[in-house]
Amino acid sequence: MTSNAKQGENSVPHPEVPGRPCSVAAALQLVGERWALLAIREIFYGNRRFDRIVRNTGAPRDRLAARLRALDEAGVVERRAYSERPLRFEYHLTEAGRDLAPVMRALLAWGDRWAVDTPPVAFRHRGGPGSEHDAEHDLDLTSTCRTCGEEVGSGGLTIDVRAPGWDQAGPIEDS
Repeated sequence: MTSNAKQGENSVPHPEVPGRPCSVAAALQLVGERWALLAIREIFYGNRRFDRIVRNTGAPRDRLAARLRALDEAGVVERRAYSERPLRFEYHLTEAGRDLAPVMRALLAWGDRWAVDTPPVAFRHRGGPGSEHDAEHDLDLTSTCRTCGEEVGSGGLTIDVRAPGWDQAGPIEDS
């Protein structure tokens, strides 16, 4: 693994992944296992202690411990002692972990639409001071381009492959 120099002191290791150079593959290598994502969900919900994370994910204790250890080593979560006798820890999201919020909301939205009959959780939003929307309402996410401000749909996207030796179809054959 290499480290992310752009993040400075909060560096996250870059995993080596086979096949196409891809940020999705690298991200999945770090956080793409079921128990890892469910542990992150619980920490987002404010459940930071191991027993609560186990209870709310249904994960086997040994597997969850291994996932939390890996997330800690990857810089996604950090362990903080909350008791010295006995020594006990709770888990907090790092900047890298907090940056997973849109991913988690996207998975939730996709699951609400395609994986369950009735959504079991909803995020609520209330606009800030000066907002037109001061009443709390269900959060309905969209993707908006920061450059032009337009809502992004798949029809307006193109792929610019920047990995040397690769194009959209795959590796470029040496001629």
